[in-house]
Amino acid sequence: MSIVRLKKLTFCGLSVDKTEVLTALQALGGAHLIAADTVSELPQPTRSTDEQRACKALKYLSQHPNRRHQQHDDKNFDFDGIINRTLDIQLATRQLSDKRDALLKRIKEVEPWGNFSLPENEQLAGLRLWFYIVPKKMMPKIQAVDLVWQVVWKDNLHDYVVVIDSQEPAASSMPVARTHTGHVPLATLKSELEQVELALEDLRAERWALTRWIGLIAANIGQARDQSELQAAHALALDREGVFIVQAWVAASDAARFEQFASRYRLALISADPGRGDKPPTLLDNPVPWAGGADLVRFYQTPGYFGWDPSPVVFFSFAFFFAMIMSDAGYAALLAVYLGLKWRGMGRTPTGLRFRLLVLTVILISLVWGVLCNSYFGYGFAPQSLAGKLKIIDMDNFGAMMRLSIFVGVAHLALANLIMAYQRRGKTTTLAALGWVAVAVGGFVFWIAADLQHGVARQIGLGLLLAGGLCVLFFSSERVVVKPVDWLWCILDGLKALTETTSLFGNVLSYLRLFALGMASVSLAMTFNRLAGQVHHALPGVGLLASLLILLAGHALNLLLCLLSGLVHGLRLNFIEFYNWSVSDEGYPFKAFAKKGAG
Repeated sequence: MSIVRLKKLTFCGLSVDKTEVLTALQALGGAHLIAADTVSELPQPTRSTDEQRACKALKYLSQHPNRRHQQHDDKNFDFDGIINRTLDIQLATRQLSDKRDALLKRIKEVEPWGNFSLPENEQLAGLRLWFYIVPKKMMPKIQAVDLVWQVVWKDNLHDYVVVIDSQEPAASSMPVARTHTGHVPLATLKSELEQVELALEDLRAERWALTRWIGLIAANIGQARDQSELQAAHALALDREGVFIVQAWVAASDAARFEQFASRYRLALISADPGRGDKPPTLLDNPVPWAGGADLVRFYQTPGYFGWDPSPVVFFSFAFFFAMIMSDAGYAALLAVYLGLKWRGMGRTPTGLRFRLLVLTVILISLVWGVLCNSYFGYGFAPQSLAGKLKIIDMDNFGAMMRLSIFVGVAHLALANLIMAYQRRGKTTTLAALGWVAVAVGGFVFWIAADLQHGVARQIGLGLLLAGGLCVLFFSSERVVVKPVDWLWCILDGLKALTETTSLFGNVLSYLRLFALGMASVSLAMTFNRLAGQVHHALPGVGLLASLLILLAGHALNLLLCLLSGLVHGLRLNFIEFYNWSVSDEGYPFKAFAKKGAG
C-alpha cells in the first residue's frame, strides 16, 4: 500500500561483454533502465512496420470466435508468410463485405421491377424507359400526365411506374424524382452476390485455419519486441574506451539479486539512494484485495516517486461514490449475477483478477447502500417488514441527503489535507494543511449548527474556521526568512493561499452530485414502475405484456445511466476534487526491462 523504495544501480564492465550483459539483464528482469549520461528515462522503442503488421494480424486472428488446436512445433511455421496472408484475408474480406452490402442494397432497389434487361435505343425506335416509385396518394397526378406509362408492381405504399418516352419527362410534370435502376439485370446481381458469399465463406474458412498459429505468432512478436528493447538499451549505455556503463532503477528489496548478477558477470556496481536531482519512476505495490485501485490511479495520473500512493483511498471512495449514485439494491443484485457469470473468465489474468475484486467491492457496497435506502428496482418494502426495518437512509428527505453529501465531501477533502500534512511532516507548511482541515470541518459544523440553531456548536465551528484560516495565512509560505521584509512576502503568500477558500467551497459543493444522481436514479426507477402499472390497468390483457416491456426497457436504460454516472462522477470526485488537495506531483510509471517473448 505504498510506493516502492528504489535504488539507483550503476553497472560498469568491459565493452566486449556489453551485449552479453544486457541480454542477461533483460532475462533477469526487474530493472528500469535510464541513460548513463543523463537522468532521462528509458524511451519507448518505436514499433517497426513489420511488428505493427504482425500485431495487426495477431489481433485479427485472435478476434475469431473459434480457434483451431494450437500448433507448437515451429518446423513448418512461416512467420512472414502467415502474417502477409492473414492481412491479405483481412483486406479481401473487408472489400468483399463492402461489395456484398452494395449488392444487397442494389438488389433491394431493383427487385420490385423484376428481372429485366434494358433494351438498346434502336430496339425501341429511339424510345427509352424511365422508372418512378410513386406514392399511392400521388397516382392521380400520374394519370393526369400525357405520357405513355405502365404500373409494373405495387406494394402497400407505392406504385412502380415505367414511362416510355424518347426523352426524360420534365421534373415539373412528374410528382417524384426518377429512380435509377441501372443496366445490370436482377439475375446478374443475384449471381454476383452468390459468388461474393462463396468467396467470403472461403476466406472465413482460411482465417479459421490460420488461428492454429496464434501462439507462435504471439511468441515471435514478443521476441521482436525484446530485440527492439535490447537495441534501445544499447543506445542508453555509455561506451567509452573499452568500458561500458549501464544505469537502472530497481526495487530496494530486489537489490541483492542484482548484486549477485554483477558478481556473476564480474561487473563493478555502485548502489545509491535517489538524490535531490533524481526523478525516479513510480512503482506501486498494493495488496491484492485493493490492487485495482492502482489501475484506476494509473488510468488518470501516476503519482510522483516522492509523493504518496492514493490507490487505497481511490479504490474504496470510488466504490462508495458509485453506491451512492446507484442507490438501488436490485440493480446491485443484477450486477452481482453478471459478475458471477464472468467470475472465472475474469480471473485468468492478473489484470482481470484485480478488476474482478474492484467490481466485487463496488457491488457489495452498492448492495448494502441499496438495502439501507430500501430501494429494490424502485420499490420499497413496508416499514414493518424486515427489509423496511433496515432502512436508515431516506432518499425523499432532501435536507438530510444534502447534509449527508456535503459531509461526505468535507470528510473526503479533510482526509486529503490530513494526508498532505503527513507528507509535509517536519515542515511548517504542515500547519497550513491542518488549517485547511479545520476550515473544512469548521465550515461544516458552523453550517449545521446554524441550521439547527445550536449555539455552542456554532461557536466551535466559528473557532475552527478562524484557527484554520490563521494557520493557512501564516504557514502556507515555504520562503526562508532572512530579513524582516521576508515576513511581508510570507504574509502575501498566505493571503494568496487564502483565496483557495472559494476553491474549497466549490469542491465541497461538487459532492452534491452524489445526492442529485442518486435521487435521479431512484426517481427514474419509480417513474417506470408507475408507468408500467398505469398501462397494465388501462389495457386489460395486452397491458400486461406492454407493462413488462416498459419495465424491462426502462430499468435497462436506468441501469445503464447509473453505470455511466457512477463511473464518470465516481472517478471525477477522486481525480479532480481529491487530487487537487492531496496529490501535487506527477510521476511516470516504472517499466521493467524484461523479456516478453518465449525462450
